[in-house]
Amino acid sequence: MKTNNHDHKTVVCYGEVLWDIFPTKTKPGGAPMNVAYHLRKLGIDSHMISRVGADEWGDRIIDLLDGWQIPAHYCMPDTAHETGLVHAIAVTPTEMAYTIEYPAAWDFIEWNKEMADKVAEADAFVYGSLVTRGETSRNTLLRLLKVAKYKVFDINMRPPFYSQELLEELMNECNLLKMNENEVALLGKWYLNEEDKEEACVRYLQDKFSIDEVVVTKGEEGATYYTRNASHSFPAYHVEVKDTVGSGDSFLAAFLSKKLNGASAVEGMKYAIAVGAFVASNEGACPAYSTEDLNQFIIKKELEINQAIISN
Repeated sequence: MKTNNHDHKTVVCYGEVLWDIFPTKTKPGGAPMNVAYHLRKLGIDSHMISRVGADEWGDRIIDLLDGWQIPAHYCMPDTAHETGLVHAIAVTPTEMAYTIEYPAAWDFIEWNKEMADKVAEADAFVYGSLVTRGETSRNTLLRLLKVAKYKVFDINMRPPFYSQELLEELMNECNLLKMNENEVALLGKWYLNEEDKEEACVRYLQDKFSIDEVVVTKGEEGATYYTRNASHSFPAYHVEVKDTVGSGDSFLAAFLSKKLNGASAVEGMKYAIAVGAFVASNEGACPAYSTEDLNQFIIKKELEINQAIISN
């Protein structure tokens, strides 16, 4: 993997920025913005490419990005379309169902050369499938993928905003593919007519789309990292889950933060498991925290694991 010749790593995240409207609260959201937030927390110079409405919701997102020290320069205002909103309803104590308003400003991200130059010089480019529901944003993404060095596809399938043809186009471009267990099951059904054969599905995707690395997150069952010729599974931390919103995004940010700074995949996955658990034990996708808070959490959980091993 090629990276910039400097110590400070840069990642550009592309896609939706929005507000999640819960029954009792409102939270900033959008998987790419969540990834950018946690990357910045973990010491990576992250940038967000998106679009917001020229409205109060959009102003609040710009203020948030500024406060998080994520440049809002590429999060452009749109006078014709409103900032994205998502209405969330709890279906279980730990799982949410979402209604995503369409269209929204982030469906109309327009390409420009300055944006493309930023993507070309970045160490990694993170994107998902939801942003491709709008033709303008989809076409911009496809152009940016042609100049990105290391492409990370967090598949993030949100019905009805995806198709097999579109996902195949996006998988063809990626170096690293991240999926959750439900997405693996769906792809397995598409390609192999089998929902419960994770490794067979991953190997098929790697061969068909020339994908070097795949990460599959599985909630309480942990996560698995695949290269072309090996796989490594990692157990989850056991925590009291406040909500799972954004835990997968923080997982990806943590893995990338280690990988870009030269750590092994094993070290990166262990750290990602820890960060994902930490976020799931807090409320919201982007909880306020310091690296000291995170380190103390990891120390505590590792001590609990070691004590359990000794007891057994």
